[in-house]
Amino acid sequence: MRTFRFGAVVRLAATRREWVAKARRLEDAGFDVMLVPDHIVGPRFGPIAAMMAAADATTRLRVGTMVVANDFRHPVLLAKEAATLDVLSDGRLELGIGTGWLGQDYRGAGLVLDEPRVRLRRLREGLAVLKGAWAGGPFSYEGEHYRIDALEQEPRPLQRPHPPILIGGGGPAMLRLAAAEADIVNLTMRTLPDGSGPDPADGGAEAFVRKIGLLREAAGPRFADIELGTSVLRIGAGAASPGVAWSAADTSRQADTPQVLTGSVGDMADKLRRWRDEHGLSYLVLHHESDFEAFAPVVAKLAGS
Repeated sequence: MRTFRFGAVVRLAATRREWVAKARRLEDAGFDVMLVPDHIVGPRFGPIAAMMAAADATTRLRVGTMVVANDFRHPVLLAKEAATLDVLSDGRLELGIGTGWLGQDYRGAGLVLDEPRVRLRRLREGLAVLKGAWAGGPFSYEGEHYRIDALEQEPRPLQRPHPPILIGGGGPAMLRLAAAEADIVNLTMRTLPDGSGPDPADGGAEAFVRKIGLLREAAGPRFADIELGTSVLRIGAGAASPGVAWSAADTSRQADTPQVLTGSVGDMADKLRRWRDEHGLSYLVLHHESDFEAFAPVVAKLAGS
């Protein structure tokens, strides 16, 4: 059984001093990973520079993305940036990656939001290119979306064979891809094809457990090697945190899942233990900074157990 790990998504700060303070606060509170999202619109830092600043300000805290959008960067360029960051952070990178999904990003940047199956095929190829570029030596690849000709790229990542890859997903096709390619899976609600947000019909504990079953079946023997997690979207019985609703899933049907935590610190810890013991869910990511004070005592209670 895996021990608990905890991450937190951090989006923005007014100054470097404030960003550094946020990273150190997470490290001091026992969090394992500081995660940066990857959206073009909205109040968010760009992920690469933000992760490096956080890594430079800390000693133990790992840094990662939740999640970088494959559609925004050629995977060869992402491989170069990620390898550089992994070396300069002393091997503390965890690369979360997805297709890209938020319609506002695509419209604002003048990008085409392809249908989900096209984005998924592009992500599948992107993962192959990432892993090939990180492997060292001449690497060639010919696919529908990417063609690589005898690429020799340095540096290689410090972590071998590569930094842990996290894939977030809620739809069957994404979960099957994660089962084949991911080291870490963050279970989410599936997103709507038009990029307007999470699908409100994809909620509830039964749907959540079915996703774990699908992932287990698709992964086969390698399921034991996958770290399974999800995001804590709400703490307490109230509505989602004010001011961030445009980036938050509707949690009204998620009360019985680990994405919503209520009650005392002991109650929240007990709920997470049950999901870990019964379903293997051990990596919890705090989605909203505003919930830090409420969640930090849970981290203190469970970290390393």
